[in-house]
Amino acid sequence: MGGDPQGPQCHPPLSAQPGQGGGMTRSRSSTFGVILLLAVLLGNPGRAVAADEAHIFIYHRFGEPRYPSTNVSLSVFADQLQVLKAAGANVVTLGTLLGHLRAGTPLPERCVVITVDDAFTSFGAGGLPLLRRFGYPVTLFINSDSIGSAGYLTWDEIRRLARAGVEIGNQSASHDYLLDRRRGESPAQWRERVRRDLLRAQETLSRELGVTPTLFAYPYGEYDPELVEIVREIGFVGAVMQNSGVVDRSSDRFLLPRFPMGGPYATMAGFREKLALRPLPVTVLAPSTPVRLEESSPELIIVIAEGDADLSRLQCFVDGQPTCLVTRHPTRAGTYFVRAREAISGRRNKYVLTAPGRRKGEWFWFSQLWIRPNRP
Repeated sequence: MGGDPQGPQCHPPLSAQPGQGGGMTRSRSSTFGVILLLAVLLGNPGRAVAADEAHIFIYHRFGEPRYPSTNVSLSVFADQLQVLKAAGANVVTLGTLLGHLRAGTPLPERCVVITVDDAFTSFGAGGLPLLRRFGYPVTLFINSDSIGSAGYLTWDEIRRLARAGVEIGNQSASHDYLLDRRRGESPAQWRERVRRDLLRAQETLSRELGVTPTLFAYPYGEYDPELVEIVREIGFVGAVMQNSGVVDRSSDRFLLPRFPMGGPYATMAGFREKLALRPLPVTVLAPSTPVRLEESSPELIIVIAEGDADLSRLQCFVDGQPTCLVTRHPTRAGTYFVRAREAISGRRNKYVLTAPGRRKGEWFWFSQLWIRPNRP
């Protein structure tokens, strides 16, 4: 899941800390929750969900507190949908959003997409009735081998959902860690195995539902350029990750970010905060892949376009703490070097870059995923 902490909304306004010197070093006492809190406290509620930008949210389980890391309570989910209704959000399917991105046409004003991964039974029992109450569409990603197993919807149930207008996407057959290489497996053998996995899900979904999905969700949000190429070759028109960010017309259709709404992130404060964020206009120069086989503190080289973000107050976070060093290139305007001060551990980590806007109440956001395959 994502690494975006939450904060309460009842404190008086706080002030962000400007950088100290040309290296853009930040005090460790400044927490990520404070940065997100400012987006709400100082923001204008009327500008949440900006024009020509889209916020995609990812959910898994509804009203299943025994699975805390992926669950959202039904009361919180209902309140989140009410926030969208009150804001006049245009909630569309992922396919509709991708149609605009492919055509290069303006995105719907105040555009929001709701996605659900894994097809757990609690979606049909709890999440979907609330979506229907508000009249909102949803995109459901399915890992086909799990359907009909304990805790998952059945094919009959999914057929009824599809007939009722639920958009269906492919999340592979196995929901495996697709980037992991098996012992002795060559790159060509890995590629063929993964390709067969995705095609097997396509064939099953087509046979059971009578439709061939054009949307893909990377299992666990993990991807690399080779996997993206496989997804393109199969014929998908777009794909979604699980690291957070805001979509705009410059977004890569096969690397669309989503804001996780499960566990500690599934709060009203977190939802409002994410709706208020804007995309930080980042171009990644290096590396070309998020996969880090050995390096424990990878360097990210980026260009950030000039615009509404106040880059003099740019900050970077790892696991919610400002433990990154951000350095400007000495001669190339807009170029930055970003590296964690300490070794990052585990299979997946993120660098999250934030900056306040030049206008009161705006905050900008970008996240970079790091993956170390074949690790727990």
